Amino acid sequence: MFDTLLIANRGAIACRILRTLRAMQVKGVAVYSEADLSSLHIRDADEALSLGDGPAAQTYLATEKIIAAAQQSGARAIHPGYGFLSENAAFAEACEAAGLAFVGPTPRQLRVFGLKHTARALAKAEGVPLLEGSELLADSDEACRAAEAVGYPVMLKSTAGGGGIGMRVCRDARELTEAFATVQRLGQNNFSDAGVFLEKYIERARHLEVQIFGDGRGDVIALGVRDCSVQRRNQKVIEETPAPNLPEGTAQALCAAAIALGKAVSYRSAGTVEFVYDSSAQQFYFLEVNTRLQVEHGVTEQVWGVDLVQMMIALAAGDLPPLAEIAAGLSPRGHAIQARVYAEDPGREFQPSPGLLTNVNFPQQDRTTLRI
Repeated sequence: MFDTLLIANRGAIACRILRTLRAMQVKGVAVYSEADLSSLHIRDADEALSLGDGPAAQTYLATEKIIAAAQQSGARAIHPGYGFLSENAAFAEACEAAGLAFVGPTPRQLRVFGLKHTARALAKAEGVPLLEGSELLADSDEACRAAEAVGYPVMLKSTAGGGGIGMRVCRDARELTEAFATVQRLGQNNFSDAGVFLEKYIERARHLEVQIFGDGRGDVIALGVRDCSVQRRNQKVIEETPAPNLPEGTAQALCAAAIALGKAVSYRSAGTVEFVYDSSAQQFYFLEVNTRLQVEHGVTEQVWGVDLVQMMIALAAGDLPPLAEIAAGLSPRGHAIQARVYAEDPGREFQPSPGLLTNVNFPQQDRTTLRI
């Protein structure tokens, strides 16, 4: 097991990883921009190193600074959390080149699943159900021809990134033409990739996702189905597991499809396979793969009695027991729901408005441990 691990992130996920590191008796090293000097993850860490002043591009996204901090601290591994560099294949390669274990999937897996259109191609090859859609589109004229073939309404999507950015529902050619340049620009500005494609839009849809974990040698397990259908601007607000009111056999079919996709690439570490579920047709379709720990991973941990962060770290250190052995000891119990606070100002066109918290009381937190 590693004696020291650096967390290439901040805020809630950094604190979450530090909690597991304390339980594992592994030294946790935090990094921070000077603007975050008073943040909780700095106080929780065993050691904290500054990345200097400036925005994220000059601090939390600065690969050379983060690797230098890891080497300075004596860390043997880096956990990227979620966001920032968590799905960056070049960063994973840089870690490995520096002799540091990257606690996550392989660079190849990050690339295969990093773009939605390449992930769709793999899903198609593995026989996972797909929505009708297109390849990457060169211009709005090509998009309109593709939409006519698929049938309106369609969802125009950026192939890169996530977080609900670069997605537009288009119900006719006029809306599609108007949205095309906007979605391209969002993809370029936020993810440095202007590639766009379209899929059939499902009116009565649920957003379902399967938590998977792979050992990197071909074995993959699934830890149930989460429902993340309650969303605001394509961003999840309520997440729960197990997904309620699914027809008999649907959860098992979703997990089987997710496992097949993971096994196709000998997936390593934690990941989430996302699906859209057509409530009218009672059929699910592949959406994308998130090659990282999800914000909502906690509801899975509560129900399954696992610590996904511990599993990720143990695997990266070469200390994780066989997945079949772990799975044999797992049995889901109960139901868990996570809600995200969404604060907006209706007087300012619903712009984010976090305001000032003067008093907060949270319920006692259950602490789950991996059954190994």
